[in-house]
Amino acid sequence: MENENIIKSNLVKDESELKKNCMRIIKGSIFAIILSLIFLLIFALLLAYTSLSETTMFPVVTVITGISIFIGSTISTIKIRKNGLLNGSLVGLIYILLLYLASSICFAGFSLNINSIITICASVICGMIGGVVGVNLNKK
Repeated sequence: MENENIIKSNLVKDESELKKNCMRIIKGSIFAIILSLIFLLIFALLLAYTSLSETTMFPVVTVITGISIFIGSTISTIKIRKNGLLNGSLVGLIYILLLYLASSICFAGFSLNINSIITICASVICGMIGGVVGVNLNKK
C-alpha cells in the first residue's frame, strides 16, 4: 500500500515537472520571437534610412533568427537543468513552426525553398547549442 502511494506521488511530481518544462520551452520560443521582432525592426530601420543593400537581408535575418533562438533556448533550459539538446531544439522548432505558420497565413503561395531549409536547420542547431549552454550555466 505504501509503495503504491510513493509511486503515485512520483507520477504526480513527474507530470507536474513535465508541464512546467513545456511551459518553459514555450516561453523561451515566445521570448525568441519577441527578440527577433525587435532586432528585425532595427534592421528594417537601417535598411530604410541608410545605404545598406537589400542583398544583406537573408544573411542578417538568418543571424537574427539564430541569435534569438540561442538566447531563448538558453533562458528556457537554465531552469530545466537537463536534456539541453532536446529542449533547446524544441525551442528552435516551435519558433520556426510559428514563423512558417504565420507566413503561410499571411502570404498565399508560400513554398519551401533552399533558404527555408537553411533557416530550419540553423534554428534547430542554434536551439541545441543554446540548450546545452543553458544547462551548463545552471551547473555553475
